[in-house]
Amino acid sequence: YIFVAVLPFSQYAYVEAFPSMKQESWIAAHVNMFQFFCGVSRILVPDNLKTGVIKTDWHNPEINKVYREMSEHYNTAIIPARVRKPKDKASVESTVGNISTWIIAALRNEKFFTLTELNKSIRSKLINFNSKPFQKKEGSRLSIFLGEEKSMLLPLPATPFELATWKQATVQFNYHIQVEKIHYSVPHEYIKYVVDVRITKNVIEVFYNNHRLCSHPRLYGHIGQYSTMEEHMPEDHQKYLKWNSSRFIAWAEKVGPSTTITIKSILASYRVEEQGYKSCMGLLKLADKYSLSRLEAACARVLYYTPHPSYKSVKSILTTGQDKLTIETKKHDIDETEAFGFTRGAEYYGGKKND
Repeated sequence: YIFVAVLPFSQYAYVEAFPSMKQESWIAAHVNMFQFFCGVSRILVPDNLKTGVIKTDWHNPEINKVYREMSEHYNTAIIPARVRKPKDKASVESTVGNISTWIIAALRNEKFFTLTELNKSIRSKLINFNSKPFQKKEGSRLSIFLGEEKSMLLPLPATPFELATWKQATVQFNYHIQVEKIHYSVPHEYIKYVVDVRITKNVIEVFYNNHRLCSHPRLYGHIGQYSTMEEHMPEDHQKYLKWNSSRFIAWAEKVGPSTTITIKSILASYRVEEQGYKSCMGLLKLADKYSLSRLEAACARVLYYTPHPSYKSVKSILTTGQDKLTIETKKHDIDETEAFGFTRGAEYYGGKKND
């Protein structure tokens, strides 16, 4: 697909090949066009393709959201041509015909293995096309552009427009939304709300009713990462930030070796260490409720049953009072069972005895 743009006074043209007519190509073509012109036209008159224009109404056209953002970034107005009215963009219609002859036809017998190779050849032909003298007037497209039209263009913004995509997301109970399996926090007041998410290469922005709630640097790498801002947390969650794995382990060491092993195991069971903090805080509260000695006993008992202890299993032992039973007695019973099997006594057979 060949994108063609032209400045109507000088007829100075821009041409670039793309693999599709999708939005990414459409926006990239405009960004590259402005860079090529070294300035911005005050008005854009595009065709009515769906990636640019949603509703083709001459008096009130509906412009694609991303295309409109791009025009606002460059401070230019979009006025789409009327349907089946080629005279609304006569300059580009004429240039398309010339480009077909001077560039496309000239390259028709060449083979290109990448889009970059094709556009390199197009650029070479384009320079010759813009520099070619007019037949019926003095100068060329390039000379008229440099001499009279370039100075009339608006200056380029400090940075090129960055393509953005939009999606909707529901704020989960953990006050995060998910974008490509990575989690970004939103103010907790918006839990269960449906928000609009603007996604660019480097930034994630969250909006509600066109009001921007927050933004995050976009994360890449392994899935399941969390980007959490402290001010988005409920007050009772913010206290978790004061803790880290070293502090939890240091606290556990003061309680006892079994509690230390339990804390380390809980922290190691999560791919993201911070996700284990809630369980560790739960153990802290259990110590306040049941005492440090009972917590240590409960951790010792749960470690006897499983190498993967959890907050839930420790709490269950404390709730049922199993921590008050001695492990040695239980171990003796188990060892005895394992040594002799489940042996039925004489009582099982009605008290009969052999002579």
